[in-house]
Amino acid sequence: MKWNTRITELLGIQYPIIQGGLAHLAYSELASAVSNAGGLGQITAMSLESPELLREEILKTKEKTDKPFGVNFAIGQHGRPYQKFVEAAIEENVPVISMTGGNPAPLFEQLNGTGCKKLVLVASRRQAIKAEQLGADAVMVVGQEGGGHLGKEDLGTMVLIPRVAESVSIPVIASGGIADGRGLMASFALGAEGIEMGTRFIAVKECVHASDQYKHKLLESAESDTLIIKKSLGAPGRVIHNIWAEKIIELEKKGSSYEQLKEYINGDANRRFIYEGKVDEGFAWAGQAIGLIHDIPTTAELFERILDEAAEIRKRWGNSN
Repeated sequence: MKWNTRITELLGIQYPIIQGGLAHLAYSELASAVSNAGGLGQITAMSLESPELLREEILKTKEKTDKPFGVNFAIGQHGRPYQKFVEAAIEENVPVISMTGGNPAPLFEQLNGTGCKKLVLVASRRQAIKAEQLGADAVMVVGQEGGGHLGKEDLGTMVLIPRVAESVSIPVIASGGIADGRGLMASFALGAEGIEMGTRFIAVKECVHASDQYKHKLLESAESDTLIIKKSLGAPGRVIHNIWAEKIIELEKKGSSYEQLKEYINGDANRRFIYEGKVDEGFAWAGQAIGLIHDIPTTAELFERILDEAAEIRKRWGNSN
């Protein structure tokens, strides 16, 4: 079955499936596995300590795949300048750059004349329109079901995707609550031409940096087992429901400042959970799609399953009267 869309043509990939940036987790092992399976794998840039380390990760990925892959820049969530990191990606001829948070205009200026494809994660119709005006090649549109940092407007994927698709001319990639072939086909029905998955790609064998405790927490949890933290800071994000997340919300309700919350929401607290498996001593990003995750396959097995499921749905649609 052919899966040609404007997204597959734009990115030079076989299937319109993109792996999310996944801070502290998306490195060469996962990125190359996704790309080798026919999708677009990505490296997370701003979780690395230096541009030199990003360059090393890019070179490792090139050793493991000859397929296109991307580098994700979470430009809105880090205080560090990202320009040198972008330079490293440009010098290594990375074909796709995606960006999350913040104003993409300065990053776009760096990419002028490089031929690099530019993807922007957005959480509202207004942001999507602005991204297109600035020169994005496609937008990744995340609904409130998603894990990690989300939009402030509490819009679900079911409504947000068609609103954006009817408002921009560039291709739309659906994100938020997608973990299987049903989500892929639903996204097509809503007007998207591809999907981005984050949480589902944590629970695969090639996501080697995620602790076993993190992965099994995803398997054990239901779709209702997430919480939104950091609302009071204007940067809402969805995490697994645990004692630590409850404490963060309790502090937010008391009107705690960023400085008072910092030790609870910083990278160290995140890494304690996702790297060390200390599930009550930190937090871990996860979307409501955890309710759809029941095993830890290889990336290739996951792709095969998604595509078979989607093909079966397409077949049923074709047979309907």
